Amino acid sequence: MPHASSNPSAEFETPEFSRKRWTELTRDDLFRDFKRVRAATESLAAGLSTEDQNLQSMAEASPVKWHRAHTTWFFETFVLKPLEHAYREFEREYAYLFNSYYNGVGPQFPRNQRGLVSRPGIAEIAAYREHVDNAMLSLLRSCPDEQLEPLRRLVVLGLNHEQQHQELIVTDLKHAFSLNPLHPRWIDSRPPATAAAGELRWQEYAGGIRHIGTSDRHGFCFDNETPAHRVFVDEFRLADRPVTCGEFLQFMDDGGYHEPEWWLADGWNWVRENEVRAPAYWIERDDHWLLYSVSGLREVDPEETLVHVSFYEAWAYAQWRGLRLPTEAEWEVAAADQPVAGHFADAGHFHPRRSGTDPGLKQLFGDVWEWTATSYASYPGFKPAAGAIGEYNGKFMANQVVLRGGSCATPAGHVRPTYRNFFYPGDRWQFSGIRLADGP
Repeated sequence: MPHASSNPSAEFETPEFSRKRWTELTRDDLFRDFKRVRAATESLAAGLSTEDQNLQSMAEASPVKWHRAHTTWFFETFVLKPLEHAYREFEREYAYLFNSYYNGVGPQFPRNQRGLVSRPGIAEIAAYREHVDNAMLSLLRSCPDEQLEPLRRLVVLGLNHEQQHQELIVTDLKHAFSLNPLHPRWIDSRPPATAAAGELRWQEYAGGIRHIGTSDRHGFCFDNETPAHRVFVDEFRLADRPVTCGEFLQFMDDGGYHEPEWWLADGWNWVRENEVRAPAYWIERDDHWLLYSVSGLREVDPEETLVHVSFYEAWAYAQWRGLRLPTEAEWEVAAADQPVAGHFADAGHFHPRRSGTDPGLKQLFGDVWEWTATSYASYPGFKPAAGAIGEYNGKFMANQVVLRGGSCATPAGHVRPTYRNFFYPGDRWQFSGIRLADGP
């Protein structure tokens, strides 16, 4: 099976747009960052076979080849066609094949059938990426200064969009490989050993009026992070680390998956309909629990940070502990004065670490996305962008739940304290975990 590069951190070098206000990005910054982010996508696909890149294991996941093409279509559709009049499409039908959900642009090939598209092959997709990359780099070199501002906005959005798909390449391919009874190894590495998780401790926060959200005056952000606004937060406590595998095993051993009292009604229906009895990628063998990771099958480490649980499981576990999940406002209040540092995709391991015993909040960023108790909805005063680009986030603001913090598959520099991820409550193929809260 293909292995990761020996130097993955170089492939996921933090782009300039994560360190500067986007309005300060120069033409050279955009040129350099475009090449870095596009190269990072190709590094994920390097060594994968044609068969690997065409796998689609469920409707919610997409083939690696499709992610490579869709991120290319994004630049072609929203940058090159509107701003580069001399641009010529690589293939007209790609506009249908690789549009994901932008109804304002046109119809889309059915999402659940993307794995049926064996052609174009990976060589044609590589040629498509090269064609668009060359056109984009030429535009960045030669566009008039007065065109640079709208170009800057679109390029930075497109690069952040591509980083989201880099994470999806990891999660989607992992799900597909997990269904193979050979439990194939994609990356031959594990996170370095760290100290065992210490006893769970609490960080206390006073109540009061707080500000959450942001605006692009402070740096790039997605539209769903806006506008900045005031919220009232009662006093609360936040766990200093996420839940471990061993702690969740105690819930399982206590009949957690068999007692409806801990579950939301929808969650209990989900457990029964899907016959769930353990986190995703856990396999019971000879009375032992094993887990599948991108480096293969191994025994569950009870000190390791728990990953691949749904919102329903997170909620039930918190109820079993007599605690709760934090709201997204509480999470952001706690994160506001924390450095955005942690175990991200640049490490090249794509699996969470142990939390260790250092004082203070641990693993708030990276390792695992943390479920909150907050339904995904717009902030007061939110206005989506005009046109098809406004479909990016706004039309999904119903029936999903907010997660915060990023994961071991998130590119370094991609997230910030205000970043809002969102998935349906039964989703767990993402690197999602649990941090507990308490109070008032």
